[in-house]
Amino acid sequence: MRILITNDDGVEAAGLDVLEKIATDLTDDVWVVAPETDNSGASHSLTLAEPLRMRELGKRRYAVKGTPTDCVIMGVRYLLKDQPPDLVLSGVNRGQNLADDVNYSGTVAGAIEGSLLGIPSIAMSQAISNYDHGVPPWDTPMVHGAGLVRKLLDAGWPTGSVINVNFPDCAPDKVKGVAVTVQGFRDTALLDIDDRMDTRGKAYYWIGIAKRGPNPPKGSDLWAVRSNLISVTPLCLDFTDHGALPDLASVLEEKDK
Repeated sequence: MRILITNDDGVEAAGLDVLEKIATDLTDDVWVVAPETDNSGASHSLTLAEPLRMRELGKRRYAVKGTPTDCVIMGVRYLLKDQPPDLVLSGVNRGQNLADDVNYSGTVAGAIEGSLLGIPSIAMSQAISNYDHGVPPWDTPMVHGAGLVRKLLDAGWPTGSVINVNFPDCAPDKVKGVAVTVQGFRDTALLDIDDRMDTRGKAYYWIGIAKRGPNPPKGSDLWAVRSNLISVTPLCLDFTDHGALPDLASVLEEKDK
């Protein structure tokens, strides 16, 4: 099995080393193609207005001056075009990618791009309670990651879906199991702008997200991680709201006369 791995935290991120360990537990044919720098929040952005630059860092290890999406395309369509990967793994992200996070996450986008290219793809993230100063429990994905991927590959999932995995912020032996979950939703009131002043008296701003409420719905990804469960959420790449189609059609489409 050939595995392509990427991330959005950058090629020097600790989580990428964890993901490489997970991948090498599954096969010795592992290729790393990751961004030169941190691309957190890059979502599914694609570099079109300037050329991509790529450095070879070692055997089957490359850094791309671009986004996670760029990296997956570079890996699949250029480096491995004669023998594409059988699996794309993206992560392990430093910090959770739950609920609305999937709309912004470069980690999830890397997996989405793999799926769009016809390759089974999994995004992996490690929750951390203190993002600014805490150290993620990297042993948790290290211990549980490869076994989980094996089970997912054995079970399979539909084409057009991507698997979003989030590990809880606890030691490996404190993980209570795996929960297949739905995507949760964040209270938009938690999104805020923190305005500050630099030393020259000029304003600058940080986008901030307050901590979520204490009781997310049972069965959601937020609930699972808070309950020390590994959250596994299948995400559909078809954004169409099929339930809304009939009502819209009845109003907007002309009836045959």
